[in-house]
Amino acid sequence: MAEHTSLLRDGFLLLGFALIFVLLFRRLGLGATLGYLVAGAVVGPQVLRLVGDAEQKLGIAELGITLLLFLVGLELNPARLWRMKRDILGLGLLQVVLCGLAITAVIGLFTPFSWEAALALGLPLALSSTAQVLPMLQSSGRLRTPFGERAFAMLLFQDLSIIPLITIISAMSRNPADAGGPPGWVLALYTAGALAGLIAAGRFVIRPLFRLIGNLGEREMFVVAALFTVMASAAVMELLGLSTALGAFVAGVMLADSPYRHELEADVEPFRSILLGLFFLAVGMMLNLTAIAERPLFVASMALALITVKAVVIFGIGRAFGMAWRGALALGLLLSQGGEFGFVLFAQAQNALLIAPDAASLFGAVVTLSMATTPFLMMATARFRREAEAAPGERDGPQPDGANAVVVGFGRFGQGVTQMLLASNIPVTMVDTDIEMIDVAASFGSKVYFGDGTRLDLLRQAGAGEAEMIFFCMDGDQVSADLVEAVHEAFPRAAIYVRAFDRRALIRLRDAPAKGVVREVMESAIKMARIALADAGLSAEEIARSEDMFRASDRERLKLQFEAGDVRVARDRIITTPVTAAG
Repeated sequence: MAEHTSLLRDGFLLLGFALIFVLLFRRLGLGATLGYLVAGAVVGPQVLRLVGDAEQKLGIAELGITLLLFLVGLELNPARLWRMKRDILGLGLLQVVLCGLAITAVIGLFTPFSWEAALALGLPLALSSTAQVLPMLQSSGRLRTPFGERAFAMLLFQDLSIIPLITIISAMSRNPADAGGPPGWVLALYTAGALAGLIAAGRFVIRPLFRLIGNLGEREMFVVAALFTVMASAAVMELLGLSTALGAFVAGVMLADSPYRHELEADVEPFRSILLGLFFLAVGMMLNLTAIAERPLFVASMALALITVKAVVIFGIGRAFGMAWRGALALGLLLSQGGEFGFVLFAQAQNALLIAPDAASLFGAVVTLSMATTPFLMMATARFRREAEAAPGERDGPQPDGANAVVVGFGRFGQGVTQMLLASNIPVTMVDTDIEMIDVAASFGSKVYFGDGTRLDLLRQAGAGEAEMIFFCMDGDQVSADLVEAVHEAFPRAAIYVRAFDRRALIRLRDAPAKGVVREVMESAIKMARIALADAGLSAEEIARSEDMFRASDRERLKLQFEAGDVRVARDRIITTPVTAAG
């Protein structure tokens, strides 16, 4: 009973202090991350001593970081990764390697740490704070701009690099327990086998499980199944003596390309903030404030060196990749801080006996101080970066504007749909990713918002939750049945209408919950043929007969193709030779 009371009391105090400090830091423009860190430090054993057993609370941090890596893996949609491959593998790789080596050199040259310890500290400091930077980009409406895409590409590569960084630290370990473990080549085989097993389990166990849940209509069970997947993957890796973070990451990647990714993102998203908050609360409780208070000059100077080195290196990389100097400066300052994964890697280095606990606390304070400077740096340099922020590639995100309809894609097709709706006195919010089209529309008096309308969070921001109709009018073959299903699940009151590229798209969308699917060139082709036949002297009855024959043939083909799921079926129904009036 006493333990139960203590648990409730600790939870009450942790969440209460987190609420107070996060609201305060948000009000000051410093972000939620620092609020959680300070709340943990204040309520923990170092200051007020209201919540004890800091070591035991470390389990909260491990759970938080495990779930964070799952969410990172869940974001790795193959199509998006392929589109951003140059920025991820170019900008991201150069940033982590060059910043890591530069910071390692600073620590090795100007501190008494050994080169192994300097490397174990310098490489983690190359990582920036995803939890701080992404909300800043989202709140400013810049996440889906070219600038935001490059920042995201760097952050994504940083998140991916935590796995090899953990491996590097493990390889340098001085811990006898690690030394007594299996040799490196055996661990490599374990890792490869575990990854292959997890991928196979994802295809043959996890996906059927989600299909069953979907068929039963148990939406809340998606969250339970997702957590089970994360915990099972992490447990398998832990059993083999491997990184639990790697297991959670692979679990996310397993589901990133599944038909249920959008549903999982929508359901798990509300937990993201609280999980990160619990992680930062635990980290704040673990900071050794006494060691920090004894060496405040060291912490301040290292934080300044970290910010300067990262800003300069990232500025140079940005310029090398063709960015204007203002944009490169903004990118360097935005990513100049240390990140949350640094705390994880410092703990790994401490367990590997590469650094002492006091050193982990000191550099944890360096990361915290550097994170505190980012909002002030962005505000202080806003005047110098104003031209970059007004660049054509950066636009406001979508706003609901009381819309009854959301139109995604404002090309020729979307423009026609929009004007018909407006002519019927139906308010419309338009969303597109084509900057040139947005500018042209603005010159004609139309307000089109920048954004990827295939994302559920952006659709929700655009007012899809209250909309009566959602139209996907993009060029090309961009709308999948999985997307339509996810949008229908997220916004059940909205009727969904889709512009289909061709009959292949119609076949793929045959079971999707769309109210209407229109083949984009079907009606215009028939109209052109009718005009030509009339000019050729055919009567209205003859033209109508030809149209009816074509439509009937096309409907019959589609029916058979739907049943077979193959566009090559019913080729004999295609009209390939002239048909006489009698025939």
